Amino acid sequence: YDFDNCVIVPTPATYVWYTATAKVVPSNKNVFGAIYQSSEWDSETGEGVITFYGEVTSIGASAFRDCSNLTSVTIPDNVTTIGKYAFCYCENLTSVTIPNSITKIEDFVFSSCSSLTSVTIPNSVTTIGRDAFQICSSLTSVTIPDSVNTIGIDAFYNCKNLTSVYCKAIIPPSLDNIGVFFDNASGRKIYVPTDAVDVYKAATYWSEYRCYIVGYDF
Repeated sequence: YDFDNCVIVPTPATYVWYTATAKVVPSNKNVFGAIYQSSEWDSETGEGVITFYGEVTSIGASAFRDCSNLTSVTIPDNVTTIGKYAFCYCENLTSVTIPNSITKIEDFVFSSCSSLTSVTIPNSVTTIGRDAFQICSSLTSVTIPDSVNTIGIDAFYNCKNLTSVYCKAIIPPSLDNIGVFFDNASGRKIYVPTDAVDVYKAATYWSEYRCYIVGYDF
């Protein structure tokens, strides 16, 4: 604080980088663990940056909900939580980088991101929340790391172009209901460690997908 001039002196800002078809302004500016400062966007390159005073430690609930201009986003490494509905209905979002500091993909966080073609779930994640990726109709492949032990209700429901699910865990993650992989692409395959195929086929709710479970050498 500058006592002589009675103004707040900004600390070094943390930046959230993005690409978009227009300038992106978070729909909820008060839930980032830091004070929102500004958003800049270059119309020629489509690249932009959202600036905060201090370190961003969280992406709060509904922070970018319904942000149809957003096409990609890189979440800073110091972010430890991404709230529910944070990116849901971002219909032009094609890719997102999730840092290794995240341990849970919250409920509905990417729900109805109909242009999302790929997502990397980091090895730090232990839980994928309910409806986290439901109706991501452009998603064709997803890799679930062996750190994940719980997958929520309808997490990948109605991902109509999802043809390949790679689940690396030797012990099948707990599925919260039968609909986790309902209404995926016709003939979708679920690849699991070769030595664990029989375990997956017998596991609760996984058994409903036994015809689609295939051994894979990760």
